[in-house]
Amino acid sequence: VRVGNLMAFLQYASMILIALIMLAMTFVMIPRAQASADRINEVLLTLPSITDPKEPQKDSGLRGYVEFQNVTFRYAGAEKPVLEDITFKAKPGETTAIIGSTGAGKTTILQLIPRFFDIEKGTVLVNGTDVRKMAQKELRAKIGYVPQKASIFSGTIKDNIRFGKEDATDEEILEALETAQAAEFVEGKENGIESDIEQAGANLSGGQKQRLSIARALVRKPEIYLFDDSFSALDYKTDQKLRKALKKTTDDAAVIIVAQRVSTITDADQIIVLNEGKIAGIGTHQQLLAENGIYQEIVASQQAEEESA
Repeated sequence: VRVGNLMAFLQYASMILIALIMLAMTFVMIPRAQASADRINEVLLTLPSITDPKEPQKDSGLRGYVEFQNVTFRYAGAEKPVLEDITFKAKPGETTAIIGSTGAGKTTILQLIPRFFDIEKGTVLVNGTDVRKMAQKELRAKIGYVPQKASIFSGTIKDNIRFGKEDATDEEILEALETAQAAEFVEGKENGIESDIEQAGANLSGGQKQRLSIARALVRKPEIYLFDDSFSALDYKTDQKLRKALKKTTDDAAVIIVAQRVSTITDADQIIVLNEGKIAGIGTHQQLLAENGIYQEIVASQQAEEESA
């Protein structure tokens, strides 16, 4: 056998083997692709459970009012309600803080305001109108919501802030960054607001991501601000400066803050103490410190943690 013939035979044999391997891989991938396609179609064909009313009510003329009237809510399939008989009011120019143990229902209260879920009993009112009778787009345009986990996208800092307001000018973006105490670290970057951010903000610290997320809500200049434990990654000094700057920016809006740290909410106009889905007390820091046992326990436990640290 000549060497040339042998090499040709080996080449053809390897080409046939590679083709067979590729065929085998195709047979493996087809059922996976089919299963993935079924899941994607299931999502695309799912009808939303939250729908707009046929004739949405128009704006009542009020601005920045939130009211819960005997609200009870449970997640689908849950035995016990997450929230039970919740009643409170949040007015423009005032800060309402919500504090309580993990799983008390603090985040759920915030998520009911933009109508991410429909309640079981009672009424959630925004500007005097039941949220179920409003168009979702109109309702959510009134709200600046900062979730518990800061969602940062790949792109520039400017793109991330403009996600809150598409037509925001550079001046509005810089103003929001200044209020959110993010201007210093943004200006420290080589390209400023044009600096690139990696997916999920991988090249930012936790505190930087939170401040950009807050700036995104501030640039909207909404009637209602919802902060879901949005200051947890900030040091005490930055937290204090941010809250001081927020007061000037949000003086004509309702501010509702979910917090774990008592120091974040001591100057709130009203503090709601949640315990196992029920309101255990409403009042100022001083009133609750004098009268509410659960609030006293929270304050005492945090003081003990600070002393041990």
